[in-house]
Amino acid sequence: MIRVRSAVAEDAPAIARVHVRSWQSGYRGLMDQGILDAMSIDDRAARWVSILQEPHPLTIDTLVAEIEDEVLGWVSFGAGRDEGADADGEVYGIYSDPGVWSRGTGYALLNAAEATLVAAGHQAAFLWVLDGNERADRFYARNGWDEDGATKVDERPDMTLREHRRVKHLR
Repeated sequence: MIRVRSAVAEDAPAIARVHVRSWQSGYRGLMDQGILDAMSIDDRAARWVSILQEPHPLTIDTLVAEIEDEVLGWVSFGAGRDEGADADGEVYGIYSDPGVWSRGTGYALLNAAEATLVAAGHQAAFLWVLDGNERADRFYARNGWDEDGATKVDERPDMTLREHRRVKHLR
């Protein structure tokens, strides 16, 4: 049975493992393979400790999904970070370990995030999807998240990500 709970700093290594494994599997062919291969669970875990101990001011929560006390997925969410979008909620990131894809972990996390956003007063939410990530697009479409035509280019030091937005009315 899947259990969803708030993440704590001690979850950072498990969250990092899911984060790296899901990027390496899910973004193969969509991102530079050298970047994916160079991802370090230890480096990502250190970042997650910081994120969990000192979250962004707009963050409501980071949740983890567990089966038999093993963290197999996470979702981070809060008020919208885009300019003028703070009235809407935003799913900042949601990932499941590739070994449990299509087994309900993502669904449980997304539903919990949506319920928490509603409880925090958000009537709508959005998220960004990497262009070409058809698996994610199918998942979000099945769960009522619609493309709205908005796009963005996320320039990072070692990569450029082209993304499109999906939105959902929560109430």
